[in-house]
Amino acid sequence: MTADRSARRAWWIWSVAVVAYVAAVFHRGSLGVAGPLALDRFAVGPAALSAFTVLQVGIYASMQVPTGLLVDRFGARRILTLAVLLLGTGQVLFAVATSYPFGLLGRAVLGTGDALMWVSLLRLVATGFSARRYALVATTSSALGALGGVAATFPLAAVLDRIGWVPTFLAAGLGTLAYAALTAAFVREGAAPRADRGRRPPLRSQVRAAWARPSTRLAFWVHFATMFASGALSLLWGYPYLVDGLGMAEGTAGVVLSVLIIGQVVGGPVVGALAGSRPAARIPLVLGYLTANAGCWLVLLTWSPAPPIGIVVAAFAVFAFGGPVSTVAFAIVREHAPAEGVGTATGIVNAAGHSATALGALGVGVLLELAAGLEPADRYRAAMLALVALLLVGAWRTIRWTRRVSGATGAVTLLRRRPLPPADHSTVDRCQGTNSSSP
Repeated sequence: MTADRSARRAWWIWSVAVVAYVAAVFHRGSLGVAGPLALDRFAVGPAALSAFTVLQVGIYASMQVPTGLLVDRFGARRILTLAVLLLGTGQVLFAVATSYPFGLLGRAVLGTGDALMWVSLLRLVATGFSARRYALVATTSSALGALGGVAATFPLAAVLDRIGWVPTFLAAGLGTLAYAALTAAFVREGAAPRADRGRRPPLRSQVRAAWARPSTRLAFWVHFATMFASGALSLLWGYPYLVDGLGMAEGTAGVVLSVLIIGQVVGGPVVGALAGSRPAARIPLVLGYLTANAGCWLVLLTWSPAPPIGIVVAAFAVFAFGGPVSTVAFAIVREHAPAEGVGTATGIVNAAGHSATALGALGVGVLLELAAGLEPADRYRAAMLALVALLLVGAWRTIRWTRRVSGATGAVTLLRRRPLPPADHSTVDRCQGTNSSSP
C-alpha cells in the first residue's frame, strides 16, 4: 500500500510539472505564427526577426549547465517554479513591448525560463520513478510537451486573428504566472538526492566530474546528433525550405511542417517503451535513426527538380523521431550519474542538442546568404548541407564514444541486454588517459 501511494504521488507530481513543460513549449514556439505581426509591430525586417529565435535558442543552450547545477543545489521544485515565473513574466513583457529592444528583452526572459524547465522535469522523473520506467516517462513528457507546440500553431493563429497581439500574449503570460502557485504547492522531489546536499563538491569540480564520465560524453553526442534536425526545421527553416526550396503551396507546407510535431507526439511513447524495456536496443536505435536521417537528406537534396510530397512527408516524419530518440541520452545519464549529480550531467547533455540546433539554424542562414545568386531550389539545397554536416559530425562522435565506452568496460556492454554499469574511477582514468583532448 505504501508503494502504491508513493507511485500515485509520483504521477501526480509529474502531472503538475509536465503541464508546466507544455506551457514552456507553447511559449517557445509562440512567435512562429506571430512572425508577420511582429514585423509590423516592431518595424523590423526578416533578419532582425530571426534574432528572436537565435537569442532564445542561444540562451537555452548556454543555460543548461548552470540549470543542472541549480537543480542539484536547490532542488527541482524551486527551479521549476522559478522557470514558470520567468516564462510568464517574459510573455507579459513581450505582449506589451512596442520597441524591438524591449521585445528582445521579453524573449530573453522567456528563454531563460524555458531553459530551466526540462532539466527540472527530468530531475523529478529521475527521483520519482525507477530506472526501468525513466525512459518511458521522459519520452512521454517530451511527447506531451509537443502538444504545446501544436497549440502554438493554428490555435494561436486563430486567437491572434480574433483578439489581437496584446490580449493574446498577455492572457498567456498571466495564466502562466498564476500556475506558478500550483508548482510551488504540489511539486515535491524524492528524498534520496537531498541527503547528499550538505557534502557537495565545488561547482567546478561537479561539472568536471560529470564531464569526466564516459557515459556523459556518449550521451552528449547522442543528444547532439539526434535532435537538431527537427529543431532547426520547426523553429526557423522548415517552412521557407518547403515553400521556396521545394515549391510547395503555403497551406500544404504548413501541414507538412506539422508532421514534425505529430511525429514527436506519436514517437515519444513508442521510443520510450522500447528504450526502457530493452536497454540493449538503445544505441542500435540511435544509430538506426541517424542512418535513416542521412538517407532522407540524400533523397531530398539529390531529387530533381523536387521530390513528390509523399517522400517529403516521410522524410519529415523521420526527422520528427529525432526528439524522442534524443531522450536515450537522458536514460544513459539517469543510469550512470550519481543521484546528487544527475541534474548537472543532464544539463550538460541537454546543452548538446540545443547548441546543435542553434548552429544548424545559423549555418543554414549563412549558406543561404553565400548562395544568393543561385535559383531558389539550388540555394536551399546548398543551405541544407549545414544540417547534413552537423549530422555527420554528431554520428561520427557518437560511434567513437560508443566504442570507447565499450572498450573501457572490457566488453561491448551497450549492445548487450543489460545497461552499462556505472563507470568507476579507473574506467574514467583509462578513458581520459587516451582521450582527454577530445571535445
